[in-house]
Parts: sequence; structure tokens; C-alpha cells
Amino acid sequence: MAQFDTLIWTVPIILVFVSIGCCIACGRAEYRIRDECCPMCSPGNRVHRHCTEFTSTSCVPCVDYTFLDEPNGLLKCKVCINCDPGLGLTVKQPCRPSSDTVCETLEGFYCLDPTKDGCRAAQRHSSCKPGQYINQTGTTSTDTVCSDCTGDTYSDGSLTSCQPHTQCKSLGLQELRPGTHLSNSECGTQSSRIEPGIIIGVVVASVLIAIIIIIIIIIRFVILRKERSPTTVTFSPVTVNAVEVC
Repeated sequence: MAQFDTLIWTVPIILVFVSIGCCIACGRAEYRIRDECCPMCSPGNRVHRHCTEFTSTSCVPCVDYTFLDEPNGLLKCKVCINCDPGLGLTVKQPCRPSSDTVCETLEGFYCLDPTKDGCRAAQRHSSCKPGQYINQTGTTSTDTVCSDCTGDTYSDGSLTSCQPHTQCKSLGLQELRPGTHLSNSECGTQSSRIEPGIIIGVVVASVLIAIIIIIIIIIRFVILRKERSPTTVTFSPVTVNAVEVC
């Protein structure tokens, strides 16, 4: 009877230990497949065949623009990302079997989705409009900051500060066109500004004078030609009668 009681207590204890053994996690350099803890493949390699009770894990290198950057128990490698110039990206570090491609921003772009070593998406720097100046130049991580010109200043959008309007009077010139936030003042001398109406009047007058001169020349030519023409003298026939002499 005592042996039977001992057996009753022994069997559950054995089952508990077996259960605990099945639930024990694999080591840091192992992965579980079914009831086995298999050695992981090193970075740059993937699992070709899982381990068995008698064989270790069989690994092969990643190929064809794929990678695995950590110890793993995977059957497939990850596809390397593409640094698309259309998204403002270029290759900083090419893809290797043990590391993914690292992208960086092209000149004139800033990163929208940064990673540990690079960038996944970028956008072109904003352009300042006429009447604005570049308050902060764009970097690889920040966009350009634009600010509006104020007072008697102007900028075409490419300047890092607004420029003051030229004071025409201080230069002894006349202001032909006042400055705005988009453009500078336009200066010139009094005589340098010719109104369009004056130009048209001068052209019309010149044409009329030319026509009059041509007409006068033609008239004089006709008169001179008439004066120089020879006079035609017409002689009438004279009938002479014979006188009979006695």
C-alpha cells in the first residue's frame, strides 16, 4: 500500500517536470522549431534546413539584393529597399547580405522619414516667393523657412534678407517707378523718360513731312521737264503765182 501511494505521488511530479522542460525557452542564439531548439543562422545567412535531433541548422547566404541583419531562424531573406531619386533619395550605403541599403537625401531635399543611419522618404525644399526672403536655409532634416518683406524693402525670393529700395532723389535722379516688396525702385533722368504718345507723334510727323517732301520733288520734276521741252514751229505753205512779163 505504501508503494502504491509513493507511485501516485511520483507520476504527477514526473509529468510536471516533463511539462516544465517542454516550456523552457530556447537560448538567445537559438530558435524553436517544433520541439527542438535550433542554432540560429548568423547575419547575412538564412535557414536552408532546420536542425533535427541528430543534425544542426543548415544555413545559406542571402543573395539577389536581399539581406538579414540579425541572427535568425528565417527561411527567406528580406528584400533590400530601393533609394528612388524620384522620392529625393540616393544611395548612402549599398545593400549587403548582412545589412539593408542606407539612403540619404538628394541636394535640395530634406528627410520626412528618418532612420537610424539614413532616410526612407524626402521632399524638395520649399521655394520662397517674390516678396519673401529666406529666413532659414533648408537642411537635410528641415525645410526652408520663408518670411515676408516689410517696409521699404524688396526680395525676388532668392535673397537671404530683404534689400532696401534705392532712393532715387539721393542719387540726383527721378523715380520713374516706385519700389514694391517684389522689386526695387526704378530711377532715371527727366529727359530719359519719353512718353509713348510723344514717340507716336514724332513718328507720324516724320512720315507726313516725308510725304510732303516727295510730293514737292515730284511737282518740281514735272515743271522742269516742261520748261526744257523744245518748241515746235509750224510753217504754213505759201503759194507763189507766176507773173507774166510783157
